[in-house]
Amino acid sequence: MSKEARPSWDSPMQFVLACVSYAVGLGNVWRFPYLCQMHGGGGFLIPYLLMLILEGIPLFCMELAIGQKMRLGSIGAWTAISPYLGGLGIASVVTSMYLCLYYNVINAWSFWYLFHSFQSVLPWAECPVNANRTGYLEECEVASPTQYFFYRETLNISSSIDENGGLHMGQALCLLLAWIIVYLFIVRGVKSTGVVVYFTATFPYVVLIIYLIRGVTLHGAWNGVKYMFTPKLEQLANPQTWINAATQIFFSLGLGFGSLIAFSSYNHHNNDFEKQAVIISLINSGTSVFASIVTFSIYGFKATFNYESCLERMRLLCLNAFDLSEESISAGNVTEWIHYLNITHPESFAAIASKIEHCSLEAELDTAVEGTGLAFIVYSEAIKNMPLSQLWSVLYFIMLLLLGMGSMLGNVTAIITPLADIKLLSRSLSSESINGLVCLLCLLLGFGFTSRSGNYWFTIFNEYAATLSLLFIVFLEVISVCYVYGLRRFERDIEDMLGHRPNWYWKVMWAVVSPLLLFSLFIFYIINYIQGGTPTYQAWDKDLGRSVVKEYPVYGQVFIALLLLSALSCVPLAALHAVCRRKQRGTAIREHRKKNSD
Repeated sequence: MSKEARPSWDSPMQFVLACVSYAVGLGNVWRFPYLCQMHGGGGFLIPYLLMLILEGIPLFCMELAIGQKMRLGSIGAWTAISPYLGGLGIASVVTSMYLCLYYNVINAWSFWYLFHSFQSVLPWAECPVNANRTGYLEECEVASPTQYFFYRETLNISSSIDENGGLHMGQALCLLLAWIIVYLFIVRGVKSTGVVVYFTATFPYVVLIIYLIRGVTLHGAWNGVKYMFTPKLEQLANPQTWINAATQIFFSLGLGFGSLIAFSSYNHHNNDFEKQAVIISLINSGTSVFASIVTFSIYGFKATFNYESCLERMRLLCLNAFDLSEESISAGNVTEWIHYLNITHPESFAAIASKIEHCSLEAELDTAVEGTGLAFIVYSEAIKNMPLSQLWSVLYFIMLLLLGMGSMLGNVTAIITPLADIKLLSRSLSSESINGLVCLLCLLLGFGFTSRSGNYWFTIFNEYAATLSLLFIVFLEVISVCYVYGLRRFERDIEDMLGHRPNWYWKVMWAVVSPLLLFSLFIFYIINYIQGGTPTYQAWDKDLGRSVVKEYPVYGQVFIALLLLSALSCVPLAALHAVCRRKQRGTAIREHRKKNSD
């Protein structure tokens, strides 16, 4: 596809919405609230916003500038900068491919929950009865209805990664549906994507606003909101807080995948990407804070509900065990009564001592849950206790689907745009065929995640497929732009597009601050990985009704190493290939000249 014939966004607004739809994803809804909870509530916003200024916005702007100037996908853009850098683009495509394989599985789970929301009683609200119809299933009773539905009904998970099994047909069909929708969204490339993003980028905000209104009116919601904004400033002395803030900005904006380069390659030459980079980055971070308020209001409701349920259980336990009037013990004084009864009736109290629970609202709020646990277990548990729970369930999982689908558009575009730039492919296959083949390949490989042990492989991809490789890719990107391509040359390119050169802020960030931050993060990840010992994972134990820690088997560790190295190795291998080709070309030219001279 020539640069002149390249399609373009219909308007700058389409491009902004596409980037917002891509950048604002599931991480804003479940990972950012988890990090806030883990690192001191409102105090976490200080390192987060600093990292946004020092790392997020400059690197986001740089990738948009590269794509808009070169008007090529990641492979073509980096090859144009230097023939030895084509591996950077290949590494981005490989990483995006890994992300596509497992990310759409989350959309399949969302479909599964959405379809099960249209029932008179939500299936995760109650335990199913056993085969004899004499009680509830034991696994569900020792866990909880929401955990049982996720681990048994949704995943039908095995007890370890070693225990394989057939495909979960329900999940496989949901995954097929998810990929069909992704294909329909991208079938005509930027023309169809540009229309879809008007919906995927805006409707999640409508749902979040509805949820905010509902969330803050729930009983106990303000306990969660207050917990979020109460800063624990001692966490600022913890290096892990700053590292997590930096990585959250990095991954939330979607840097290094090649999606931003692909999107901006469809811009007009004089599009004001500099202003758009700032706007999109601020929208993304603002959404994280906004989604956290919604999440913590619902989390506060859940924590308050569990706390008050615990108090009521203790009240009934004391009333049934001792000859007391119904009005004597209330939720407000049950703790004092427990202490009093322990002193005055030690023998009788000993009979119920094993059933006594320590009820604490603070402990409920301190329970940190991230990832799928927050999205599919904690939220589901809160939703089931709301009035009109089916309505809130449908709205929530539609929002998750749109956030996930919006991000998938960017992930798939990062793969298909470089492929469409390859003349041999674009001449022999239509863009619809290329897009279809990419989706079909990802679907077939993704079916592995719907097996009984699939969730453990999902965890491997989620934790290792896009961590070190992305840090390495973006570090090399900024070094290549500033010190291989040349910062002054890059400045002239920006002046050619915008009519002015970048100011001191952009230059200092690109040349000094961002590379140092990325290098530090890269080293930290390597040290952390080495010091962590044998990699472990959370395996579901149906007898205990909870997850237990297990070590990955040898083949799992080998796969993790291959996953880490596969994207990283693209850069040196492609550079070596370019050197060999140049030598071959030089040898051929010399032989040709020698032949002519003879």
